[in-house]
Amino acid sequence: MIPLHILIVEENETIVTFLEDILSMNNYKVTVAKNGCEALQLVMSYCPDLILLDIELPDINGKEIITEVRKWASIPIIIISANTDEEDKVSALDLGADDYITKPFNTNEMLARIRTIIRRKTPERAAAGYSYDGLTIDYGKRTVAVNGEVIHMTQNEYKIIVYLSQNAGRVIDYSELILNIWGPNSSGDNKILRVNMANIRKKIEPDQHFPKYIMTVTGVGYRMHESN
Repeated sequence: MIPLHILIVEENETIVTFLEDILSMNNYKVTVAKNGCEALQLVMSYCPDLILLDIELPDINGKEIITEVRKWASIPIIIISANTDEEDKVSALDLGADDYITKPFNTNEMLARIRTIIRRKTPERAAAGYSYDGLTIDYGKRTVAVNGEVIHMTQNEYKIIVYLSQNAGRVIDYSELILNIWGPNSSGDNKILRVNMANIRKKIEPDQHFPKYIMTVTGVGYRMHESN
């Protein structure tokens, strides 16, 4: 099972430690940014599955982060702030935040909101999972299996195969894949994508030279066979 990757953007060490412990115990992968500039770099480098964002940061306002991220990605963003001002909350939501939790907060409520937003952001087509000729992808459990055998994949390998499967039947060009997996700070070089694709094919294709799940459209990108 590939864990969901959550980026915590928070300068308070006590809150960071608390969130890291709670999220890790609930099987989330956690990365931490202590300021806004570091947060933007990490978002653009890792494309996390969800961001927990404090508005009051030592360098830039959290709302600027929302604005920058929304220029290129729909990554779910939950604001965690001590500010209870209604106008501030509305402003953050209008900029593109998905939810707003005020400190102090209930742990179970926070976890429930994370689960709710992840479900909401999952397209209906994706919710049903992917299945074709022995290959199955369970988006809820975040697993990939071939003929019932679960295949171990890295975070990026899983992201690639999920993105292709959620767009099955459509040719996804190299630049679109690179942007969605590695973010806008990536070099745009296809080499890292080709290396990951070669590893994916080793794991799922009966014959890498004649793939039946993920086809290469030479000079353009990749297309995954449509689900049954």
